[in-house]
Amino acid sequence: MFMGDFMLIDTHLHLGEDFGIPPDLLIEHARCQKVQALIASFCEKDDISFSTFYTEKYDCVYAAVGYHPEVADKIVDSDFEILEKLISENPKIVAIGEIGLDYYWNKENQEQQRKVFRRQLALAEKLNLPVIIHSRDAIGETYEILKDYSVKGVIHCFSGSLEMAQKFIDIGFLLGIGGVLTFRNSKLYQVIEKISLSSIVLETDSPYLAPEPVRGKTNESSNLIYIAEKLAEIKQLSLESVAFETTQNAINLFDLPIKI
Repeated sequence: MFMGDFMLIDTHLHLGEDFGIPPDLLIEHARCQKVQALIASFCEKDDISFSTFYTEKYDCVYAAVGYHPEVADKIVDSDFEILEKLISENPKIVAIGEIGLDYYWNKENQEQQRKVFRRQLALAEKLNLPVIIHSRDAIGETYEILKDYSVKGVIHCFSGSLEMAQKFIDIGFLLGIGGVLTFRNSKLYQVIEKISLSSIVLETDSPYLAPEPVRGKTNESSNLIYIAEKLAEIKQLSLESVAFETTQNAINLFDLPIKI
């Protein structure tokens, strides 16, 4: 394995000059903490094209592209053509995301959100790409929509019930577990205790949701080690075992050209 004993993959972060830490420094720090591959999410109309720049600049960076539900009102038919063309031209785009439903910030455009979500799920089905799902205050409806498509992927920043976790797993999804798992007031551990490690991938959502002991600071991929350590503690496994299996899960799901 890389670095002598294990490697980690950050399956969800946001990369760019406006996210609190320069990309060069973020990647340097990540490598020092055994994070050897990163999947950066570009999910607004103005930033999806940056996926090409960053995946070409950094060997360790892969991309997910798509339209976040918060920008659903801005999306028109031609944007889906742009998205498909971008994906066709860049083999390091390994997923469509983050996409989904968010009824927390905007309850007035639910129909438009559903329309944009479904169009992107159909594209993922057509291109045989996994999806990265954002769901806030809409977990039941998200599940019902996903059942209509032959897609697999990750439920990003999962924080739902054991029942919902199992429903998503049963239709081919993994759970993206990040900093929330480490929060002192989080009950997520009660779900994770009962979920197989084979259904979990690790993520930071950098620069957001920094884990303990750096909660409240700008998050970055190097902090993935704290999430892995907490998961190992909850599952009563070695850090190496957690790193190996979650990394292999990510490699398999996203078809990454990485061997461990």
